[in-house]
Amino acid sequence: MKNYNRNSIIILITSAFISNSCTETYPLLTNTYEEAIVVEATITNELKNQEIKLTKTARFEDESYIPESGAEVFITDNSGKRYDFEDQSDRYVSKTEFQAVPEVKYQLHINTKDGRSFESSIETLSAVNPMQSVKAAVETKENQRGVSIRINSFDQNNKSKYYRYEYEETYKIITPKWVNTKAVISQNGALTFVPNSTDTKVCYGSKKSTNLILVSTNNLNEDRVNYMIRFISNQDYIITTRYSILVKQYVENLAAYNYYSTLKKMSGNESILSPTQPGILLGNLKSTKNPNNKIVGYFDVASVSVERIYFNYADLFLGEAPPPYYTDCQEFCYADYPFNPDPCTHAGHFMDDLSLNKISYYLFGRFYFWVNIPCGDCTTIASNIKPTFWTD
Repeated sequence: MKNYNRNSIIILITSAFISNSCTETYPLLTNTYEEAIVVEATITNELKNQEIKLTKTARFEDESYIPESGAEVFITDNSGKRYDFEDQSDRYVSKTEFQAVPEVKYQLHINTKDGRSFESSIETLSAVNPMQSVKAAVETKENQRGVSIRINSFDQNNKSKYYRYEYEETYKIITPKWVNTKAVISQNGALTFVPNSTDTKVCYGSKKSTNLILVSTNNLNEDRVNYMIRFISNQDYIITTRYSILVKQYVENLAAYNYYSTLKKMSGNESILSPTQPGILLGNLKSTKNPNNKIVGYFDVASVSVERIYFNYADLFLGEAPPPYYTDCQEFCYADYPFNPDPCTHAGHFMDDLSLNKISYYLFGRFYFWVNIPCGDCTTIASNIKPTFWTD
């Protein structure tokens, strides 16, 4: 199966255009392909350069999404202000910083370079309700011990009710079998040992949430959220040293929440990145000139609150052994390599594996060993650039 970018979450496997309770179904054939613009637009109450993504629906055989470039994109409000966006390759970014404010009405406008025009319904900012806390604690889930990340939120006015969450996790990686000497193959094909760079010793991995995370308190006695957004096994290497998670809470109105809920149902239990989308879900955008010009997605005006937390494995699991590393880091040796401990039974030839960047040199005592490359060089699985927000 192909993996698609989120911008191409809408795949014409079965083109089900859902609008005003009407559904029209098309068979899975490339010759039934209808191009549509896909819009991802969430304007928030953060004072920043807002962003909008425009892409085109993908054919089943397409390997990646196609951006909708060269369009005129702008937002207007009921006070007469206009906020222009400029094309920055993979997204449109507002030329000036601005923020959505309560009781102001906003509308998105899109004019493509080929003459199509679209606009959204008029939207207002949802209720403003910051998260109270994001906390990490040791818990057991389905007989697995680990760390739960829980969100707590409360609206005493009972006006929020509909929530959408995103997160991005970042974690520190310390290479377990790093040594200060590196084995390389010289230009004349000989095995050479050079000083190893310390830049390969400490790295930082990062992952973003890919599923739609929705919570509703509409059927509860009070507008209170206590939700586990993430559970990490105590055997997961990402929490071995230090871990951080940035959580974003969006308060949605009912229409936006229903849109995201339907999109989530359409994607089943898969990630919203899954190519097995069962159709196209129309949102609050439409063509202003030609009803045959298709546009999908949603123009969302939502309040947002953001919180980042950190924790160290040693602080939560006091005195306990850390999780196993990303890969097996047991030392091994090759039978054809001199100065080996005896016996050495590792298959293959060390020069071949070294040239393919599969192994890293490791000296233990007076013996020469090798380890899988991530064990000696963390840049093969993560970045050695320390994030600007990171605190030790």
